[in-house]
Amino acid sequence: MAKIPFGPTYDEMLDPSMVDSGIRAKALTALTENELDPINLFNITWKNEAGEVRKVVLPPALTGIDANVVVLLGCGFPSGSHKVGPAYSTLIEGLVDGEIVPGEHTILGPSTGNFGIGTAYISKLLGFRAIVIMPDNMSKERYERIRKYGGELELTPGSESDVILTLERTHEMMKNPKNKALAQFELFPNYRFHRHVTGNSAIQAVKGIGNGRIAGFTSAPGSAGTIAAGDQIKAVFPEAKIAALEPYECSTLANGGRGQHRIEGIGDKMCTLIHNVLTTDFIILIKDEETIQGLKIFHDGVESLVKLGVDRDFALGLRECFGPSGICNILGAIKLAKFLRLGPGDNVVTIATDGFDRYQSVLDELNGRYLETAPFVLDRWANDIFLGATDAHVYDVRKAAAKERLFVQKENDWLRFGYTKQFLDSMREQAFWDEQYAKVRQYNEKICALR
Repeated sequence: MAKIPFGPTYDEMLDPSMVDSGIRAKALTALTENELDPINLFNITWKNEAGEVRKVVLPPALTGIDANVVVLLGCGFPSGSHKVGPAYSTLIEGLVDGEIVPGEHTILGPSTGNFGIGTAYISKLLGFRAIVIMPDNMSKERYERIRKYGGELELTPGSESDVILTLERTHEMMKNPKNKALAQFELFPNYRFHRHVTGNSAIQAVKGIGNGRIAGFTSAPGSAGTIAAGDQIKAVFPEAKIAALEPYECSTLANGGRGQHRIEGIGDKMCTLIHNVLTTDFIILIKDEETIQGLKIFHDGVESLVKLGVDRDFALGLRECFGPSGICNILGAIKLAKFLRLGPGDNVVTIATDGFDRYQSVLDELNGRYLETAPFVLDRWANDIFLGATDAHVYDVRKAAAKERLFVQKENDWLRFGYTKQFLDSMREQAFWDEQYAKVRQYNEKICALR
């Protein structure tokens, strides 16, 4: 039986202490000294060197609420984003299933950025040619990072809101049998990674914080992989409420809205195939300009945060840890906490997908749109955006009629890509999603047996 490249199981990504200590030590060294060493596959985890979840707990002085906002930090993953996890999971499942063959197949990565970066990075480590299909109006740093990892770019017209065009181009390119797509919007390794690795890491992250439970989880669905963590959170904390965040300017899930927006990584004018809408309780709209202004505050407005009462060292520690989607997720967490009337001891968990390293051009563009961004302007933004966040634009989608609307949206989006109504209807039962999740065990065994 042919061996596959050496890499972690789902369990090892959740708990890197399960990895051989010698391999773990080499991986931690490579993370800072040689990011292109394949041993970095064993750094695909939310855990730091001490085995603790990388996170920050935002203070009430910043959020304006009594509940704790616990943010998992994705910038510590190799390639700088947690999207490397589902990229690896999709490729490794294809390898152990024999559907992807080294030396024979080219890897396609439909994306708006971070998943594409992850695809290029994982392909580089595992020796595959990678082509990333993405819109042509994303931050230039994303294109540069993909090229840095040897990925090729196939650009489609538009921006974040036009990802459907990348799917169409991907399906066209898949007609060539030599191309294999890590189709994050429709393949279930993405769901499995986030339900198992991200969901359980979120549960571990709140231990010792507040009441040790999760009252809410917020995530902006791009591919709707990250929000799968909510399925695992609900399995442990049934009372937890899961909120999907959308741009106010492109409110497809909330009310069928269409539009352009600037929040890179989210809001794709569709209900993705792997989005389990059964466990989504609320949809919350976030204004895109506030996410960019919030990024400006985190990166350049340390003094404004200090004026709010945030510890200076803490504020300095935030500068490099967030991109626009992370700010979006924080605003969604604040709004959800206000809507649910959460109080001291309650925890809302969310995710910072990546760090600032790929967004300087976004701030440059913001600076060009405003006559001035003097300190007093940042002071006002900090008060208005964070402390002034309200529970407006929160849509309750727990009732049957709302679920049906989302299922119909999914049918409209995916029947044209060859999926049958029977398959889509099977997603209306939680058993479908639990069966997909149960495959984690068999893939753990396959990876161990073949590596």
